[in-house]
Amino acid sequence: MRVDIVESQIYDRLRGDWTDAGRLRGVSHLLWRTVSQQGNKEALISPERTLTYSQWWYYMLIVADWLLVRGVTQGSRVVLYIPNTVEFYCAYFATWHVGAVVVPLNIYLHSREVAAILDDAQATVIITVASMQEQLEASLAQSKAASKTVLVLDTYLWNFTYDAQDCVDRDTALPPAIRLVEESAVILYTSGSTGVPKGVVLSGKNVIANTIQVRARFERVVGASNNERFLAILPLFHAFSQNASMWLPVMMGATIITVPKIERRSLLQGLAYKPTLFFGFPALFGLLVMMRNAPLNSIKLFVSGADALPDKIRMAFSLVYGRKIVSGYGLTEASPVVAVDGFGQDHPTNMVGRPLIGVTCQIRDTELNPLPFDSVGTLWVKGDNVMQGYYNEPVLTAEVLHADWLNTGDLATIDHEGYVSIVGRSKELIINKGFNIYPQEVENVLLRHPAVFKAAVIAKDEEGGQVPIAYVAVREGARVAPADIDAFCRENLAAYKVPRVVTCLNDLPMTATGKIDKVRLRSASYVATATTKTAP
Repeated sequence: MRVDIVESQIYDRLRGDWTDAGRLRGVSHLLWRTVSQQGNKEALISPERTLTYSQWWYYMLIVADWLLVRGVTQGSRVVLYIPNTVEFYCAYFATWHVGAVVVPLNIYLHSREVAAILDDAQATVIITVASMQEQLEASLAQSKAASKTVLVLDTYLWNFTYDAQDCVDRDTALPPAIRLVEESAVILYTSGSTGVPKGVVLSGKNVIANTIQVRARFERVVGASNNERFLAILPLFHAFSQNASMWLPVMMGATIITVPKIERRSLLQGLAYKPTLFFGFPALFGLLVMMRNAPLNSIKLFVSGADALPDKIRMAFSLVYGRKIVSGYGLTEASPVVAVDGFGQDHPTNMVGRPLIGVTCQIRDTELNPLPFDSVGTLWVKGDNVMQGYYNEPVLTAEVLHADWLNTGDLATIDHEGYVSIVGRSKELIINKGFNIYPQEVENVLLRHPAVFKAAVIAKDEEGGQVPIAYVAVREGARVAPADIDAFCRENLAAYKVPRVVTCLNDLPMTATGKIDKVRLRSASYVATATTKTAP
């Protein structure tokens, strides 16, 4: 039996299980259903505390009660400015419980960026924790939302001691506000390649559909089990993390191990709880490679997303740990997972596998005409996981959504077997004298140089067209000059693809989700102030 048929059967079973009177159940059912089935099971593990599903439900109800008293109603926006903690999980599902829309913010943004998002979201309340309060106040001082009600959750929530009867009483008094699955459930602000934050609006249908799609792929490969232990190390404000570290494990009734920071000590603390599933981005796997002896024996599946996985990192990880990393592809606008590579297969890292069941992919040219197999063009996606649109941005929405199809903005190919390969961002494509140069291809070559551990290629406009230029981060102690890297590129690339200028730096700027920040690299002021590696 073909694997896509098996996966389709699993998908149909899961979708039927989550359908009520012919319609998908709403997001408020996610936590409630697992609590009703296995309330005594370990749900959340953090350095500070561990909660069962029933205890999580109790503290969620306390937050929900607080929200209702403060006037949060159906459709209200509730901003979460919280790191990876148990408080995030309690506030997130409390927002859904009262029928409101959850707006998780990137805690690593500059105060001016946070202020702009607060003004756009127009939230009824903002929930934070004590460690983030000063940082939030700096943003509020620059925002029109300065008068909004703020809840410092950790100083409030843990004044309550779990009581089973009190939980029952609160549950009775606070029935969930069931919203239609077509209505908005979450707004995720993403800057993408433009640097301008846009609020991606996902409906309950988007959330549940993509969770089922991912679970069907997961069950087809590793089986159906509620004994999995997910390591939640990716920032929870990110779409990939919310799917892999919240929606999916809750739907499965699994245990979630929260890791507050992406650094060695916190990572080792999380690994001590023996996770079985590890979802990360390339920079995180690079950290594991540098650690060399991280305790990963309990983990049966490693999945990389959020950015292109370089060959160098995948090969190094395989050499150090004897394990394989599965590549995936998605974007916030698709809730976010579109495709995942065949588990355990040795495909090139830019091949991200077949689309999930219920997701249709198509390659189109600039005139929106479908292209034949193996042609490079823009990847379009269709399915119940495609967003409603950008919040307060009808013009931008119309630019990417056409007849239920989403323009991902990514250049890709699809082969005869349905495998999708990502070539790069269409906005990053470099055209030199009629030749297309894909930065991702050049970056992969740069990363093969033994002295280079990060690489970014961007376009520089010159008279008559564009040329590629490169920024590389060089390992400490490495004796390498830009001329050495130029020679390496000439040995491995066509002449027109070789970067015209190579700048060696101590490090490259990164976003909170582990991507190289090319917006900052394009800033002359950043490069001028960055520490430059000099030739020996």
